[in-house]
Amino acid sequence: MRRRPLATALLSLAVSLAAAWSLLPAVWQALTAVKPEAQITSSPAVWIPSPPTAEHVRALLERKPFARYLVNSAAVSLAATLLALAVAAPAAASLCRMPPRARNRWLLGLLLVSLFPPILLLFPLYEGVRLLGLMNSPLALVLPYAAFGVPLAVWVLEAGFRELPREVEEAATLDGLGPLGRLLRVQLPLAAPSLVAAGLLTFIASWNEFLLALSFTTRDASRTVTAGIASVSGASLYEVPWGQLSAAIVLSTIPVVLIVFLFERRISGGLTGGAVKG
Repeated sequence: MRRRPLATALLSLAVSLAAAWSLLPAVWQALTAVKPEAQITSSPAVWIPSPPTAEHVRALLERKPFARYLVNSAAVSLAATLLALAVAAPAAASLCRMPPRARNRWLLGLLLVSLFPPILLLFPLYEGVRLLGLMNSPLALVLPYAAFGVPLAVWVLEAGFRELPREVEEAATLDGLGPLGRLLRVQLPLAAPSLVAAGLLTFIASWNEFLLALSFTTRDASRTVTAGIASVSGASLYEVPWGQLSAAIVLSTIPVVLIVFLFERRISGGLTGGAVKG
């Protein structure tokens, strides 16, 4: 049944308004990053910078080791993602072949665990990191980030594995492959969209995490981008360097945006896996 023209137009308008509402803060932030200092706080507001300037980026890079923050974030997020997938993949492979009732109970349990906000675990995690001497160490962030990423990764991977026909696994078993061999040589390659989606979601969540990064890194050389942005300050206690903060936010967002655009189809395919079958 074809949609009515009015309903289609209203739906398009609603989607356009939602997209504009979501993108406007990001666009304003990007424009602020290239505005001259006088135009940032001028009244009435200056929407388009005239002329655009790179002074805030230069000042940020001179005052803060922002390139180091980006490298730290990339290393920590990648390590956490790989560790989370290494734990989630065998768990998801086992869950997808369980009886539906038992599988759903386990998935519900994982969902409930993932609903607990990290701030509830901040004090015990901090004490554990301190007692183990991991303050300012990448492991202080990698281990919690991986643990927080496992439930979502299991959900995404389990849906992808459940779509795979049992005949493929049975043929691999007849060829002499054990559970680990089937996982590495059959299930993961065939469920690549789900694997990429789970990995990217874990990576982005780790990249954007702020609370633990701020608490467990006290040295500039150990900070990730989120903690690094929080350390950007003005010449005095009452001065907020809006231009430098905007530049820092834009620089920290560009890598994530590029990754999402590169793997957009993989993310969509992985997240919709299991939506029809199973």
